[in-house]
Order: sequence, then C-alpha cells, then structure tokens
Amino acid sequence: MYHRCHLSTLRLSLFLLLFSLFPLSLHAGPFVLVLSQDDLKDIQNDDASPVDSDSSWDDDEFGGTHVKPDDELDPGSWRRLFEPTTTTTPTSDDSSLGSYYAAVDKMISASTNGDARLMEEAAVEIETAANTEGDPHARSVLGFLYGMGMMRERNKAKAFLNHYFAAEGGNAQSMMALAYTYSRQDMFEKAVKLYAELAEIAVNSFLISKDSPVIEPIRIHNGAEENKEALKKSRGEDDEDFQILEYQAQKGNAGAMYKIGLFYYFGLRGLRRDHAKALTWFLKAVDKGEPRSMELLGEIYARGAGVERNYTKALEWLSLASKQGLYSAYNGMGYLYVKGYGVEKKNYTKAKEYFEKAADNEDAGGHYNLGVMYLKGIGVKKDVKIACKCFIVAANAGQPKAFYQLAKMFHTGVGLKKNLPMATALYKLVAERGPWSSLSRWALESYLKGDVGKAFLLYSRMAELGYEIAQSNAAWILDKYGERSMCMGESGLCTDAERHQCAHSLWWQASEQGNEHAALLIGDAYYYGRVCICSLIRRHCLVLG
Repeated sequence: MYHRCHLSTLRLSLFLLLFSLFPLSLHAGPFVLVLSQDDLKDIQNDDASPVDSDSSWDDDEFGGTHVKPDDELDPGSWRRLFEPTTTTTPTSDDSSLGSYYAAVDKMISASTNGDARLMEEAAVEIETAANTEGDPHARSVLGFLYGMGMMRERNKAKAFLNHYFAAEGGNAQSMMALAYTYSRQDMFEKAVKLYAELAEIAVNSFLISKDSPVIEPIRIHNGAEENKEALKKSRGEDDEDFQILEYQAQKGNAGAMYKIGLFYYFGLRGLRRDHAKALTWFLKAVDKGEPRSMELLGEIYARGAGVERNYTKALEWLSLASKQGLYSAYNGMGYLYVKGYGVEKKNYTKAKEYFEKAADNEDAGGHYNLGVMYLKGIGVKKDVKIACKCFIVAANAGQPKAFYQLAKMFHTGVGLKKNLPMATALYKLVAERGPWSSLSRWALESYLKGDVGKAFLLYSRMAELGYEIAQSNAAWILDKYGERSMCMGESGLCTDAERHQCAHSLWWQASEQGNEHAALLIGDAYYYGRVCICSLIRRHCLVLG
C-alpha cells in the first residue's frame, strides 16, 4: 500500500500540491489550493486520535449508504413543481405543505407573466404560512423575498432571521444561504458547521464506484454577450447533436446507446434525469456488447435508481465490468464487501484488494477508498498520515469525496493543521453539488424556452445560496433584458433604480468570488459615480448575532 499513496510528488521534504476544484470559467478564477509542509500535522498514529472521539467522523465515509431521494435530502425544494415525475409520493406528514407549494407555484407563474398582483398574493400566502403556521420552508422563501426586495422591503436582517429559523426547521437551502452569509462575514466557526452538514448530504448522493460527472451550472453569458456555444449544447432533446445520437442508437450503435443512457442517468446536456430511460438504454447497450454500461447497471441496482435495490445484481454487473478492464468498478465491489451487501459477510481483506486494484490502475476512487480504510483502521492498522496522502492523490485527480475528507481534516485538525477558512471553502465547493443545484437546471430550461422572468427568479434563488455563476447570470439578465426580466420590486415590477441596485448587488457578490467581468463592472460603476455611497454603507451594516 505504501507505494500507492507515497508518490514522488508527495514526499514530505518536497511536498507541494497545487490543484483546482470545479473551475468556474474564464471569467471566474478556479479555486486553487496550495498545501505545503507546514500544513501537514505531525501525527502519532498510536496515540488516541480525534478520529476516535470526534463525532463528525462517525458517519459512513464511503458514501452511498444512506441514499434518499433528492426531495427528501432537500425538503421544501421546488422539485415537485418542476420535476413532478421524479418526486416521491407525498405522505400524510407533508400534506400540510399543499398551501406552501400552491403559493410558490403562484410566485413562479407571476415571474413568468410579470403579474405583480399575483406575486403579491403569493407573498402574502407565504408570509402567512411562515409567521402563522411556522412552516420552515415558507420561512425560507420569505427570507428570499426580503433578501431580494420582492414585494417586501429589501431587508437583510429580516432575510437572515427567516433563513435562520428555516434552517433550524430543516430547510437545507436556508442552511446554504446562512452558511454563505456567515462566510462573507468571515464568521468561519459558524459557516464551517453548516457547510460540513451540507457537504455530507452531497457526498452521500455520490456514486459508489465511478465518479459522477461534475454538472456545473451553465454561464449563459460571455462577458456582455450571450454564451451561444454553451447554450447550444444544453437544449436537451431539442439539440440537433442529441437527435443525431439518438438516431444512431436506434440504428443499433452501442456507443450511442451508452451515451444516451449516461445523459438520462445524470441529467446531462440539458436532459431531465430519467432513470427508467437510462436503464433501458444501458441494457440495450450491454446486449450490443458495450462494457461501460455494465458498471452503470451495477450502480443502478446498488442505489435502487428506478428499480428495486438489489445488491446481488449490483455485484454481478460490477464484476462483469471489472473483467472488461473498467477498473473503477473495483471500487463498487470493494464497497459491497466493506458493507457486507450482496455477499455472505463483510470481508475487509477482499475489499482492500479491490481498492488496490483500482488504485494501481490510476483510479482516483481507489486511492480515496484506501484512504478511508487507513483513516478508520478498517482491515488495516490505522494510519492517518497514509490516509491523508491517499486523499491528496485522489483530490489531485479531481475526486470530489477526497476534497470532502481534506475539508474534514482542515476542520478537525486531523492529519492537517486546523484551518477553518480552508475547510469552509472546500466544504462549500462540495456542498454546491448537492440536490439544491437542480435550481440551475430549471433556470436554464426556462431561459432556453424564452421564459426570462422564471429564469431570473430561479437564478436569484440560487444566487442567495452562494453560487457565483447564478449571481452573474441573474445580474446579466437584469442588464440585458431590463424591463423584460420581469424583476419584481417592493411594490410591483422593478423600477429602474431597483433593477440597477439588484444587479449591482449581484455583480458585487460574483466579484467577491473571483468573477473578473463582475469586478470590472463594479469598478466602472464606482469610477463613473453610478453607485450611491449609501448602498455601500448598507452592505456593511448587517450585524449577525
């Protein structure tokens, strides 16, 4: 094992790691993490370590065990309004949410039509549900309305309070909004706790063998102009390239079948996720001899995605995939042996062998899983130093769960020196892959259909959660479309002043996160005196207790 995670680039005497996670675009610099010798903590592995005592390490580090549908992971989400076929059947426990969803539906319709009367009606219903019924999800939306100044006065303090109580009530999107607010104020003790919980939700939705593709929000603009090339690739079933691919698949092309299955499984290229269609295409591809589909079928049966969960079938498909040279499948097989799923009993020795096979073939997931075994002492003597180095190798290859573990190490001071700002930044990047990121897909779909008002509403909601691309997209819509953006102000459609103030605030937030185009616009605004000094004062007057 030692040679696998102790590559020459990781020798402590010369240790320097430089990598980026989820590069945002040419307009927003990538997140760059530099680790040096000083970041590595000298650990006596024989000593009692915080790994044993810190409850934050007690959950399943391999992920995938506590998989729940997205609408359960993201309660109060607008998913049932945008993807009704993918949500679970409502139970008696959430029947009371009917009035909440009816109000949100009105709000969305109002944004489409620019109907101020309907928007006010929706705002009243949301406020009633929040203040009278104490509904945390209504509180979350009310916080959004106050934060944006939609049919309510723009009031950051009221926005914060509503998000605070919504987060206490279990609303994950308000947790994201709170964490982002705290991080902007450099209140890392509070921000890191929220982002850690949100990142854990995101990690538990990741695959057990191969890495999920990074589905980044699409930047709909390129500087001041529309980003036509990116939008062209996001039109889903209406895209000409997709139609050609579908035609090839229908004619028996196994590779095309696999790609379409992949698109539907992950919701790529502007397609709605559809596990049933994905399963159909993967099975057809396997019949035509396409080995990559075997691994995804293993994932589908392990997760119960569109089928009844069956670990025995999962192991069968993953085993077939591994025999075809798909080394990432060994991770799924090792995972099943670690957990004892689909096999006679847990077998850590066999699990380690499979993880090593994956790692020996330069699979990042293999390094990650070996790191977990050494971190937890599963089937091996616990060695936090080796675990840390395994995570670094995996992270350097872009493995998202490895970033989560490094965030934990910076958070707890296990393996790396405690660094809350770094932990916060890493947790945030992982958390942004959580189920609430679906807002971006719905916003893009709306924009492509010409529903600019709905797109602006959805991007604005996402911007509040701290997504830089959503902040710049929402700001660009305001600047580009003006009155046609259907922006809602305090008492109706936005006045010019309200629209400019909102755009300025969004560009400002995007510039804080490295968006160079936004920074240029902000600089121009101040240079040419287009910003009232009072807006700058208000921005720094919010005191968080």
